[in-house]
Amino acid sequence: MRFPAMPAAVLALCALALPADAAGLNTASAAHRAVYNLTLASSRGGDVVAATGTMGYEVIDACDGWAVRQRLSMTLTNSEGQDVQMVSDYATWESKDGLKFRFHMKQTTDTAVTSQTDGDAKLERTGGPGTAHYTVPEDTTKPLPAGTLFPMAHTSAIVAAAQSGKKFVTLPLFDGTDDSGAEDSSVVVLDWKQPAPNKYPLLASLPSTRVRLAFFDHSSSNETPTYQVGMRYWENGVADNLQMDFGDFVMNATMTNFEPLHKC
Repeated sequence: MRFPAMPAAVLALCALALPADAAGLNTASAAHRAVYNLTLASSRGGDVVAATGTMGYEVIDACDGWAVRQRLSMTLTNSEGQDVQMVSDYATWESKDGLKFRFHMKQTTDTAVTSQTDGDAKLERTGGPGTAHYTVPEDTTKPLPAGTLFPMAHTSAIVAAAQSGKKFVTLPLFDGTDDSGAEDSSVVVLDWKQPAPNKYPLLASLPSTRVRLAFFDHSSSNETPTYQVGMRYWENGVADNLQMDFGDFVMNATMTNFEPLHKC
């Protein structure tokens, strides 16, 4: 199972590639801390009959970049009544110009490490190609295609596309959550809503967009997404009402706590 990096729609045949100069790198991002409650939305006849969990997500303004930490914990119950504890711990640093990136990800199942990646990546220029250097699981370097975005720039690009009225966007993404290099993301923008009442004042004053994302292996011709997620993004990049599709089952993630953090 691949836990997504948040912080990841059916592939549209008429998807519109977003030009590098419109990638939205200057879109305001909010330093914040959020907690989400995870509940099982549906199961597609697999072995998972029940699931609960929590997800913590933190974005820190580190002056020269964004430091992000995400911890996702789920307890899955199978058809025999056995519980399995799955945890993903993901930490990154991304320069504000979108050209440099460091990552660490570790996944465990009942305390046994099932996957880990560590390394860094860089792009030659905005919209240009780059390279990803892994130190774990093994020392290797992989090319990144032109147009690759790192996670914070990827989020900003989606918000910028929604603001400009685009409905379909395709964006290469590198987030370091596995050792396969960059992946392709297809984004469907469902709406652009004006500010609406919300229990968090910072979010109540902002417009938002509902999006669906599908992720595909960049090096494969397989048209089946490796992972899908829907969410509400506010203009500042904060997300809520996630629906995370893991294939055999789908989890809803609802924000239960939101705390703005200081800017640099």
